[in-house]
Amino acid sequence: MNRKEFIRLASAFCLCMLQDKAIAGFEEIEKPQVAITFDDPNSYERPLLSARQRDEKILAALRGQENLQVALFVCGKRVDNPAGRDLLHAWNSAGHIIANHSYSHYYFHADTIDAAKFWADIRKGEELIRHLSGFERMFRFPFLKEGDTVVKRDTIRTFLREAGYRNAAVSIDASDWYIDQRLCARLEDNPQAETRAFGDYFTEHIWERANFYNALSHALLGRSVPHILLLHHNLLNALFLDDLLNSFTRKGWRLIDAATAFADPVYRMQPDVLPAGESLLWSLAKERGGFEARLRYPAEDGRYEKERMDALGL
Repeated sequence: MNRKEFIRLASAFCLCMLQDKAIAGFEEIEKPQVAITFDDPNSYERPLLSARQRDEKILAALRGQENLQVALFVCGKRVDNPAGRDLLHAWNSAGHIIANHSYSHYYFHADTIDAAKFWADIRKGEELIRHLSGFERMFRFPFLKEGDTVVKRDTIRTFLREAGYRNAAVSIDASDWYIDQRLCARLEDNPQAETRAFGDYFTEHIWERANFYNALSHALLGRSVPHILLLHHNLLNALFLDDLLNSFTRKGWRLIDAATAFADPVYRMQPDVLPAGESLLWSLAKERGGFEARLRYPAEDGRYEKERMDALGL
């Protein structure tokens, strides 16, 4: 091989190496990212695990992911007791965000709940958590229902903004609460019942919804937003959160802290739709139009899982 040929081959090799590095870097950037949030922490007794055991297992699963930081959205009535206050202090000490989910968990679309009553309940919820060092003025609407009239929607948005609150929207909504209901019912009937199939269904369900909303993100925004997943503080997650988090990483998604995800400007958007609420991506798709074939209302609900779970004997 002459010197000219050697230089040509060496240059080609270096170029291929640089291209491979660039592609690898691009793939790393393009990995979907997901942050975890929990609604409705509580000290209720459930089958199989005590309230304390349930809570400790959820916290342990997060520690196992390099102390992954999540946001805990507190419904006051569920923790307004000594055990509930101990729970909040444990999450606060672990470095998680503590945020507001109202006191009474009102359904804002109900005719009996106007914006003034709803706002008073938000402030009541704040009383229980504002002394905690991890408290942030973020509010998550119960049931993700943000107002069924222009007056209710815009009035509560004004109240929140003037008090320094931001709407803690989610990008990935799901029905873990429904799977948990069925799991607990099974265990109440038979304390020795097998639970593994519920965990498998849960992981598959969340993965399916994550991919749906990630595809919606690309269609709407041309990118994968740093996702915020809504889960609930329940037995299902105590038993299977580890599996879910490991499933995300095995399939190429990155787990990120909640503060990192909420910093993305997409979570400042307020779609002009009625009824307001659901996943932020769902609302953005409804606002833009042309996504009618993909959207259902409500976006997520137990009714969509019932037939399949019945067929599987769950």
